[in-house]
Amino acid sequence: MIKTVLSKTGEPIFHLRAGDASYVFSSFHGFLIHLYMGPAVADDDLEYLMVRVGHDSVVPRPADTSEYWFSCDIAPFEYPANQTGDYRPSAISVAHADGSTATALRYVSHEIVSGKPAADKYPAVYADENEADTLIITAKDPADGVTFRLYYTAMRDLPAVCRRVIIENTSDNAIDLERAYSASVDFAAVGEPMELLHLWGTWGRERTMERTPLLHGSLTVDSRRGASSHHHNPFAALVGKSTTETAGMAVGLSLIYSGNFDITCDTDPFGCTRLMAGINPTDFRWHLDPGESFVTPEAVFSISGEGLGKMSRTFHRLYRKNLCRGEWRDTIRPVLVNNWEATYFKFDDEKLLAIAKDAADAGIEMLVMDDGWFGQRNDDKSSLGDWFVNEEKIRGGLGKLVEGINALGLKFGIWFEPEMISPVSKLYEAHPEWCIHVEGRDKSIARNQYVLDMTREDVRDYLFEVMSGVLSSANIAYVKWDFNRNLTEAASATLAADRQGEMFHRYVLGLYDLLDRITTAFPKLLLEGCSSGGGRYDPAMLYYSPQYWTSDDTDAMERLNIQLGTSFVYPASSMSCHVSASPNHQTGRQTSFVTRGNVAMAGAFGYELDLTKLTDEEKELMSKQVDAYHRYYNVINQGDLYRLIMPADCVNGKIGHCAAWMYVSEDKSEALATFVVIRTSIHPVYFLKLQGLDPDAVYADDNGNEYCGSTLMNAGLNLTKNWKDGDSLVMHFVKK
Repeated sequence: MIKTVLSKTGEPIFHLRAGDASYVFSSFHGFLIHLYMGPAVADDDLEYLMVRVGHDSVVPRPADTSEYWFSCDIAPFEYPANQTGDYRPSAISVAHADGSTATALRYVSHEIVSGKPAADKYPAVYADENEADTLIITAKDPADGVTFRLYYTAMRDLPAVCRRVIIENTSDNAIDLERAYSASVDFAAVGEPMELLHLWGTWGRERTMERTPLLHGSLTVDSRRGASSHHHNPFAALVGKSTTETAGMAVGLSLIYSGNFDITCDTDPFGCTRLMAGINPTDFRWHLDPGESFVTPEAVFSISGEGLGKMSRTFHRLYRKNLCRGEWRDTIRPVLVNNWEATYFKFDDEKLLAIAKDAADAGIEMLVMDDGWFGQRNDDKSSLGDWFVNEEKIRGGLGKLVEGINALGLKFGIWFEPEMISPVSKLYEAHPEWCIHVEGRDKSIARNQYVLDMTREDVRDYLFEVMSGVLSSANIAYVKWDFNRNLTEAASATLAADRQGEMFHRYVLGLYDLLDRITTAFPKLLLEGCSSGGGRYDPAMLYYSPQYWTSDDTDAMERLNIQLGTSFVYPASSMSCHVSASPNHQTGRQTSFVTRGNVAMAGAFGYELDLTKLTDEEKELMSKQVDAYHRYYNVINQGDLYRLIMPADCVNGKIGHCAAWMYVSEDKSEALATFVVIRTSIHPVYFLKLQGLDPDAVYADDNGNEYCGSTLMNAGLNLTKNWKDGDSLVMHFVKK
């Protein structure tokens, strides 16, 4: 619901009601001023919340307001502009025909529509007229008439607000965008000190949660790698210092974008904190001729007054139901086995069929053939781009292999790395100009490969043709889409010298174009994203691939931090989690088969090991795990997640190092809790308090024990016993 009232100056105040949250801002002498974001409030006229304090004489006042106390340098703007009195980081900067970059926005008009207009060229949240309302603000730069349309979509049943901006050059001259962020909010200094929560990482250690106290100045998380990256996820949250999983203020900001991004948190001398997200302005410059427009990616705010858990569950429901789409949004995903850690490049059709036979015996539903099936690909030194079957490995061709896999009752999946090209390949011999490079400059190389120029239509046409040929040649149900290096020397032969600043963003748009063409041509295809693990795990990719390879680190103990960190934004249904070999290939750690299964049962479940080498006992356990995942599928993938214990919460050996989480169905009729001991201690005492249950209901576990919901949540379960390192337990509860 979106309401408008008039302020004392006769200008509109906008109250966006999203679920049980409110987002309020106003026009004040044409300036768009933020007033409130938080738990729902009943009043609409909140103009009195605008801060009115004195300011230094060195800070100019705008010429077009008579309010002596008003200063752009302390005003809480909705979309702050550049070089017109606000010296904090700006969301928009336009280089005009005369070379100046002073930019201003003044409110002109607004409209409110039911539902959510589609976002041209971009993956974005979708919603119909029963799910959301959208406010469209039209503002202009009074000097040259450049038009800004600010879109605000308020979800009706979730405390979530989506924002994006369309900048249209309605002036008479060409302009260049130097900054074009998707959203910005200025939070007044009220209540307790605030912290910035974000997800950092690297290869094999993605999305580790970190909380940092705000400082006077800027904190930034970003990527300049051409992808959203392993190192920072396009997400951050402002949280109270005392905010926990279950209590306190948390405003999460998630950017639906797969390329270079920037999230900046800037605190001024008065304690006002600006949180903004958008395309990274480094190496960005976008040219607009008169009449042309630029659309920013979409940013999503999740607003919680009840801690981090509720913030996350809002993201989960929104992304699961209103971002993921197509055949596999709600369809039960198959349990799969991937041959990568089983064989690496050393496989043939006989080996794959042997793995598939054991998979079928265990109830596994799909075999995925990973890297090494094409060209002359026997290691990582050649053949990317040569997407034709290597019949020395796959004898008789892909169709024969797939028929054999299907005859065992399994679906078949295949690996691609479409965006890459090997210098040793037939494609590179034919088109060396297709890789990203700068003429006259050496080309950086990683994993023996270059990156194809996805800004080029001929490159995308080639990829669509060869991929479609493979996908049409056999009964292929799944594609794992990999991306194993970041961009360097980012220039395109198809762009003029003065438009090379568009390269990084045009690359992402080209990627989205190819993804859209593939998913449209093959609507029943299950697409799983991958980027050396979770190096491009972002909301935009979920629009095309409803699940993502969470990390190349498959060690169960390492995955605890990775998967729980990922859960701050992303639903369980999006996390591909596999049982791998022990000792683990990345860490060498030995972990029981039971615990490897319990940890992997935190999302889209599967196996990443050679099934033919399992013992009879392990094969029996595997069958039980597959059966259990089928039984618990709905509560895991459609339920609400509660993080009970983060590994970092267990310190100084007081209760031993452990982790715990649980899923609860939306109607609270079923729950599944998982408890893992990372490292035990002498005489440990373990009590586990559950969350999210119906306090007045009685729940029974699979052993017939009965508990009141209030007891499980307030008193908890006594799990004290002599646990060993790596032990774990899964507990299932059903409401009676």
